[in-house]
Amino acid sequence: MKKVAVGLPGIARAVNVEERYEYEMEGLRGVAEILEIDAPSGADFARGAADADAVITSWGIRITADVIAGLKRCQVIGVGSVGVDMVDVDAATRAGIVVTNVPDVFIEEVADHTMMLVLAAARRVTEMDEMVRGGRWFEGRPLLSTMPRFWGQTLGLLSFGNVATAVARRAQPFGFRVIAHDPYVTELKMTAEGVEPVSLGELLARSDYLSIHPPHNAETHHMIGEREFAQMKQGVVFVNCGRGGAVDEEALIRALDSGHVGSAGLDVLEQEPPDPENPLLSMKNVILTPHVASATSRMRPEARRRVGREVALVLSGRWPMSAVNPSVLPRVDLERWQPFPMERGPNR
Repeated sequence: MKKVAVGLPGIARAVNVEERYEYEMEGLRGVAEILEIDAPSGADFARGAADADAVITSWGIRITADVIAGLKRCQVIGVGSVGVDMVDVDAATRAGIVVTNVPDVFIEEVADHTMMLVLAAARRVTEMDEMVRGGRWFEGRPLLSTMPRFWGQTLGLLSFGNVATAVARRAQPFGFRVIAHDPYVTELKMTAEGVEPVSLGELLARSDYLSIHPPHNAETHHMIGEREFAQMKQGVVFVNCGRGGAVDEEALIRALDSGHVGSAGLDVLEQEPPDPENPLLSMKNVILTPHVASATSRMRPEARRRVGREVALVLSGRWPMSAVNPSVLPRVDLERWQPFPMERGPNR
């Protein structure tokens, strides 16, 4: 039986492993068994997982290049989230290890949260709440009376993947014009959603509201910084439910402090949890949520089911549904497969 290693930093081992990993085992049963590793550090995990055929991780253990170098038999690293920041994907690719994630499990949840932050930041919900509780009932209307209604305003989306597409569908009934920039997505995909494709410069200059959704990697690190904020409209509403590292937080703080960015709704930060001295925590024009956009009763069970299925596919000798590093697939001994063969007729 093949083995799938799971690191447990500071968590007691399960008496019944199959019960603890019931969701993952829906895909893995008959293919592999779970190997729990008490791993306070990456080095401890690498030693325990040296002979494992696969690794499942989320945020507990960082799968660095050093950890990957110690994995002698690993075929696949399954990540139970959209982001794969905790895995050195380049090192895995060099080692011929497939890295999978779960990019389409909680699209609707994150889109809902994004739209909530767009509306709440624009309508300054936390400030309104404080005014009522503080006996300042009559201060709210003068503040909001300076703000335009949503109808006819422009919502810009930076990156137009699954979540941004779902956000666009939610925003349009509010009367938003939606524009987007993503060099990796065709104009046809955007226009099919009623979204206008634009350059990055146009996106920054035209957006009354800007919501960003890129992954965090070397290309996107601090892609929104001093120069980008300076190109935005005065008073823009800025929302980030993607990755904190995509934004230069110090530049954002300065833009908020000056009023160039009117308000912000942030589910992600550069440092999580944030430093108690982070100025964002005391800014009245900022709404913060603790990286919970994907959190619902469905999210964790479904993500765990999916990561189990992805790992099981690779261990069964087939391509996964979602490979973060697809360039590795032609180099490994896996069979390409058609997920819905019954839909393919003889002339298709």
